[in-house]
Amino acid sequence: MSARGPQGRFVTGSTMRHVAVMTMAGSLGLTFMFLVDFVTLFYVSLLGDERLTSAVGYAWTIQFFTVSVGIGFAIAATATVSRALGARRREDARRLATSSLSIAVAGMALTAGAALAFRRELLALLGAEGMAAQAAADFLSVTLPSLPLMAAGMAGGSILRAQGDARRSMMVTLGAGLAAMVLDPLFIFGFDMGVQGAAWAMALSRAVTTVLALRFLARVHDLLAPFDLRAALGDLRPVLAVALPASLTQLSTPFGNFLFTGAIAQFGDSAVAGWSVVSRMTVLAFGGIFALSGAIGGIIGQNYGAGRLDRVRSTLRDALIFNAGYVAAVWAVLALSAPHLAAAFSLSEDGARVVAAFGRIAAGGFLFAGALFVANSAFNNLGRPMWSALFNWSRDAIAAPVMLALFVGPFMAPGVVYAQAAAGVLAGIAAAAAAWRLVGRLEAGARPAAGWGAAPPTPSGRAGASMPVAEAAGVHPSAGDEPDGVGGADGADGADGGAPRR
Repeated sequence: MSARGPQGRFVTGSTMRHVAVMTMAGSLGLTFMFLVDFVTLFYVSLLGDERLTSAVGYAWTIQFFTVSVGIGFAIAATATVSRALGARRREDARRLATSSLSIAVAGMALTAGAALAFRRELLALLGAEGMAAQAAADFLSVTLPSLPLMAAGMAGGSILRAQGDARRSMMVTLGAGLAAMVLDPLFIFGFDMGVQGAAWAMALSRAVTTVLALRFLARVHDLLAPFDLRAALGDLRPVLAVALPASLTQLSTPFGNFLFTGAIAQFGDSAVAGWSVVSRMTVLAFGGIFALSGAIGGIIGQNYGAGRLDRVRSTLRDALIFNAGYVAAVWAVLALSAPHLAAAFSLSEDGARVVAAFGRIAAGGFLFAGALFVANSAFNNLGRPMWSALFNWSRDAIAAPVMLALFVGPFMAPGVVYAQAAAGVLAGIAAAAAAWRLVGRLEAGARPAAGWGAAPPTPSGRAGASMPVAEAAGVHPSAGDEPDGVGGADGADGADGGAPRR
């Protein structure tokens, strides 16, 4: 068994402070990246052809599927590494970090290759035709091969958050966003490459993400062990125990988006262009909520690894409070700005109606969508990743078609936006209640169930496996068995976003 390392920084201090600092730092990076996507769409709209704007929307819908697999591997990296850090087993955390990164890149390469091979068929299923379909296919031919780089950057950023380094995890996304912000106008207009220029700018920005993440992990935190194929194969099972159900969870969102995009396509290119703007508005405006889910994963994981279930509960509570305040503020801004956004993107009547429906009404549904994100983070880091899949797929495969049937008829294209929000309301309420109950059961002394959601032990004697993998995956003593050293310092400089002093 490996020597006990320093205590994780999330095991002490105010959980609300941890939630707020990690989320705001993460949201700055994510929001900037989403802003770059938003600006990219704006640049494409300046080309003066709504078919090109809709083509980018179609391409993003397809790419969303493959990116979701990368998110699943990033979630697995957070869960495995943060639990090891919380249990004060740093050498195991280093090994798991390297294994998680390697597995993420390999998994994304396989997924992106399949999507690349069948991109035209997938676009046809979405309803893309003519020039819009061709432009989307060309866009994907450049961006899909760069997804393994994105997977490495995403997993690396997640490991930085598991360590508690909010500032550098933010710098990973900010660096990529700055690169894209510079390259987009250069390639689209300077090199006169149009939509293809936007694709090449995206691919190069992903390379920046990877370089920054690996540099911070290796040189600042020394949190990457040398690559060992045998160790990576041995860690494959615990990583996939989280990554597979987490990827399944994430895939439900693009599946739902696939349904919604197909439903809105029947109303023409203008409605699809409006939907593309709504998609970018969603991730830009609610970047803090997307960041919240990733930010609390490390907090929950470290405290679960340390056996501090009381702090897990307070983290869940504080995250839901933060979510409510954030959504209320953003909804008010969107309601006022929706008409101006439609005008800025030169949307015709159908597209403008879609944007207005989202800003004035449907954006409020993110109060419940955010609760679902928070609950999913709890499930993924408390040994129940399949619960996340259950609630997400219930939303997108069951509730979404029902809501589309109810809202599209009377409201036409805006009804698609209303249907998406309504499905999120139902799933968010149910998931938040289940997460709260799960924490209560764990506090009472229950352990994670064996099976897909909790990795079984690996064979003993494997090189580098000084920590039982079941423990790394979250099987701990009950909350009453508090580890030695709780209340000590981990060498942090006092700021959640900062790196340990060296």
